[in-house]
Amino acid sequence: MKKRILIPLIVFVVVVLSLIVYSAASGPEANVRLTANVEKDDFEIVVTVTGELQAENSVEIKGPDELRSRNLRMRSAIIQNLIAEGTVVDSGDWIATLDRSEADNILKDILDELEKDQSDYTKTKLDTTIQLRQLRDDLINLSFNMEESKIALEQSQFEPPATIRQAQINLDKATRAYSQARENYSLKAQQAKANMTDVKINLDRQIRTRDEMVNLIEKYDIYAPAPGMVIYKKDWNGSKRTIGSEISTWDLTVATLPDLSTLVSITYVNEIDISKIEAGQSVRIGVDAFPELAFNGIVKSVANIGEQLPNTDAKVFEVVIRLIASDPILRPSMTTSNLIVTSILPDVLYIPLEALYSNDSLSFIYCKNQTKQIVVPGETNENFVVIEHGLEENQQILLNIPDDPENYKYEGIELIEILKERNAAEAKRKADLENSQLELNMKKLQNPDKGTSPANSQRPNRRQTQ
Repeated sequence: MKKRILIPLIVFVVVVLSLIVYSAASGPEANVRLTANVEKDDFEIVVTVTGELQAENSVEIKGPDELRSRNLRMRSAIIQNLIAEGTVVDSGDWIATLDRSEADNILKDILDELEKDQSDYTKTKLDTTIQLRQLRDDLINLSFNMEESKIALEQSQFEPPATIRQAQINLDKATRAYSQARENYSLKAQQAKANMTDVKINLDRQIRTRDEMVNLIEKYDIYAPAPGMVIYKKDWNGSKRTIGSEISTWDLTVATLPDLSTLVSITYVNEIDISKIEAGQSVRIGVDAFPELAFNGIVKSVANIGEQLPNTDAKVFEVVIRLIASDPILRPSMTTSNLIVTSILPDVLYIPLEALYSNDSLSFIYCKNQTKQIVVPGETNENFVVIEHGLEENQQILLNIPDDPENYKYEGIELIEILKERNAAEAKRKADLENSQLELNMKKLQNPDKGTSPANSQRPNRRQTQ
């Protein structure tokens, strides 16, 4: 009986003690004050962007050049079969097969046209032979008529003058008819030769078209021009060319064989940060697939013209970052995180961003000595902010709002004037910028043909290649 009473009693005491401990932990004293020291060192201003690895140089695996033939009039070809992306191939290995359906249909039309041209050639040849044979027969008959007229004239030497004259006229007519027939035969022969040349040209052209199409179809199996790893070709919209994709006559590339010894990270920087980016800046590169690895890089080029990526409203600029040293485990299309070091401020004070607070136009810090120190902030990066005035090195500050912020008194009232001047200068700069933009828009409305294109007015020409 005592055990039955004792066990519930012990459970009740444990629950009560747990509630007391929980209540104490949840009370006002539970808010632990996190602190940090004001650091003084070189301060890096970085722009962080994600990118994608690509080979700086690559060999293109293309479809047959015969697709561009004007005789064949092919618009595109569909990839029917394609080797898996990432496959390592040797020179001469099979890569892809194009769909022959359209080519076979065109070949059938070509063969039909060729048969018609062959029939026209044979018909023209026979008609020409018959026509010229008839003309030759007519020449022979006219030649006989001319001989007969000569004989009749010779036999009429002792006849009356009228008879002789008639015989002479008959001979002249026969001679003239024979001469005209010979000239007519010559012209007909030239005409027949021209007709035969025309049909022969058409026939030869059709034969060449047939041979081109047969040769093209034989090349619908595509092989690697060099050893390497197969990477699918990307279209303008970012999609990869796979089975079912079309290759057009102006871009015959099916896939690529990248040179993995030199890699670049292709990234896009928004228009707010692009003015900070220049060719030659150093970059720290991380690869999402291998977070333990870090690589150094350098900005190779910055695009002059912005573009709008699919499904986004913001304008971005393409930035190409070259890796200084590569690694065999890196592969194209891997995602990278790029920290572009835009500038370095030497020997400045800085604190974590979460320690900086703002109240209207004031910026302040909660200090461990229970004061709210007014500060003049400067440049920032992802995690820290430079403090130009108001703090000292190794001064302890709070990272979170204390339990009793109303008991913290403001210090550094004299810095308010600096903040006001800075805010006024910033407001003036924005107003000047808005006025300049307004004047530019007015000029465009007044002189629409002389306006500056928005793409070119966003920023001046920049360096392209290091």
